[in-house]
Amino acid sequence: MKIGVHFNWQNYRDWGRFLEKRPERPQVSDQEIYDEEIHLASLVEPLGFDSYWAIDHHFTPYVMTGGALQHLTYFAGKTSRIDFGTMIVVLPWYDPMVIADQVSVLDNLLQGRQLTLGVGRGAAVREFDGFRVPMGEARGRFNESLAILRLALSQEWFSFDGEYYKIPETSIRPGYRNPQRILDRMRIAWSSPETLPIAANAGLGMLMTNQKSWDEYGKDVAAFNSVRAERGWKPTQPTVVVRTTCFDTEEEAWETMARHSLESSESSRLHYQFDDVERFKNTKGYEQYAKLGAGKASDETILERGARPQAWGTPDQVFEKLKHIQASTSAEEFVLNFRFGTMDAEKAERSMRLFAAEVLPRLHDLEPGLDVTMRGAVTGDGHADFESEKAPTSLGF
Repeated sequence: MKIGVHFNWQNYRDWGRFLEKRPERPQVSDQEIYDEEIHLASLVEPLGFDSYWAIDHHFTPYVMTGGALQHLTYFAGKTSRIDFGTMIVVLPWYDPMVIADQVSVLDNLLQGRQLTLGVGRGAAVREFDGFRVPMGEARGRFNESLAILRLALSQEWFSFDGEYYKIPETSIRPGYRNPQRILDRMRIAWSSPETLPIAANAGLGMLMTNQKSWDEYGKDVAAFNSVRAERGWKPTQPTVVVRTTCFDTEEEAWETMARHSLESSESSRLHYQFDDVERFKNTKGYEQYAKLGAGKASDETILERGARPQAWGTPDQVFEKLKHIQASTSAEEFVLNFRFGTMDAEKAERSMRLFAAEVLPRLHDLEPGLDVTMRGAVTGDGHADFESEKAPTSLGF
């Protein structure tokens, strides 16, 4: 089984100053966060992990990568073996030709290493406003951007005439090194119920970003593969994101997971402004997010739904929990997050090193099976059988 890593690049302690627009210096500077995260990311390859993944966020303390593709381009030059992935590139924020161009450069710099391109449409109004893109246009812009990216990856010369983007005949240089591999490995993260069949019909893969329970994700895999079965396509398996705390004692692992999961949930709430229920209700394509602001979840609920199901404990416990998550979701690969909230970089490194020494080799030997119930089934009337999708309890990014 393949095991990747991502980090949050988050300045959680600066939310109060940021929201109040106070002019004083942050308690912890963004530069300090960057120095710590660069150090942790530099350990991914030498510790034996298979890939490094980057989140795409801007403008708040929530995640400060400044864009997934720029972020990965730096680490492409710092590494020589590991693969890379985006989780996700938010297509509506950017000119699609810029994305197509940046992907081609990164693909060439990787010199044959795999690039998994996760894509999505975003949900934070601060980011849409910062990029001067109406949030209500996100779905349409996403669809057109995805079509343009696929054209760029499949044809040397292409043009596009859409509602949002009109592109004269042009080409991307440098030419892609591995265009078909990128097309085959494109994945989407979703939360709205209608997106699942659209994504499956579009031939995209699944990126599961800790928004629902593992059992709910298992049902999604079955529904997704039912659509693929209707079209005569083979079933596929998801990439699954999991928070991880691995220590010598169960007590330290749980205390770390619980404390910093609460912080991470609060940071997500502040970034996405889930309390602004009316805005979500009145923004086309985001109505389902209004449920998230209907009432703030208690700490106990957050811990039960967002922390306890994650991979925490001693090395043996973490291995067993990841085996359970794999069985529940049919994951073909994991992307593990070893630092979130205000967790000290030193503590994250201890967890990561212990995991690499005592858990990673066992996971590499694990065959990531696809459960027979998730292979996809077509009903007697020739249509896939979908179960209703619940609103997410939180957003991973």
